[in-house]
Amino acid sequence: MGRFILAAVILSGLLVLCLRWVSPPTSAFMLKRHFESLFHGKPSVAVKYRWIDLDKISPFVPLAVIASEDQKFPHHWGFDLEAITDAVENNLKGGRLRGASTITQQVAKNMFLWSGRSLVRKGLEAYFTVLLELLWSKNRILEVYLNIAEFGDGIYGVRVAAETLYGKRPSKLTRSESAILAAVLPSPRKLKVLDPSPFVIERAGWIERQMEQLGGIGYLRKI
Repeated sequence: MGRFILAAVILSGLLVLCLRWVSPPTSAFMLKRHFESLFHGKPSVAVKYRWIDLDKISPFVPLAVIASEDQKFPHHWGFDLEAITDAVENNLKGGRLRGASTITQQVAKNMFLWSGRSLVRKGLEAYFTVLLELLWSKNRILEVYLNIAEFGDGIYGVRVAAETLYGKRPSKLTRSESAILAAVLPSPRKLKVLDPSPFVIERAGWIERQMEQLGGIGYLRKI
C-alpha cells in the first residue's frame, strides 16, 4: 500500500511538472462530457477546445476572471483562508451554500478530478492545488485556467469562446465582452454570453467595477 501511494505521488508530480510546459490536450471535465454521452445515454454535446497562449489573449480577460473569481490570486498560495472562513460561517448560519475556491483550486479540479463534495475529492483537490502552486508559475496557472474553463455548453477555453460567441480573436476581446465571459463562469451551461440575462448583465457590470478598483490591466503586473 505504501509503495502504491508513493508511486501515485511521484507520477502525479511528474504529470503536473510536465504540464508546466506542455499544453493539455484535454481535461478531466472535458473527458467527463464525452463519457456521459457514450455510456450514460445523455444527449451528446460537441466538446470544443483549442489551446491559445496567454500572450495572445486580451489582458481584459485574465483581469476580468481575477476580479470575478479570485481577487487575491497574485498573493495567496492556492487557498484564500479568509474566503474559506467567510463561506463556512455563512453556510453554518443557514445562508446560501457557497464555495471559496481559488483559481488554482479550480484548475486542480477541472484538470485532474471530478465534480462533487466528497472528502476524498476535496482532499485530492487540496493536494493538486499545492502541487500546482509549487511547480507552476502564477501565469501558467492562469493560462491553463483560461484554456480549460467552460464558457458555454461544450465551449472550453477563451479561444473557442471568443471565436464562437463573438466571432473574433481572443486578443480583440473588449473590457465589456471579457466581463460578460467572466460573469457566466459560475454556471456556463445555464448563463448565456449571447442574449445575457439581467443577472449576467448586472454581474458583468460589477466585474467591470472590480476591474477598475483593482487598478486596471496594470494589476496583472503583480502576477
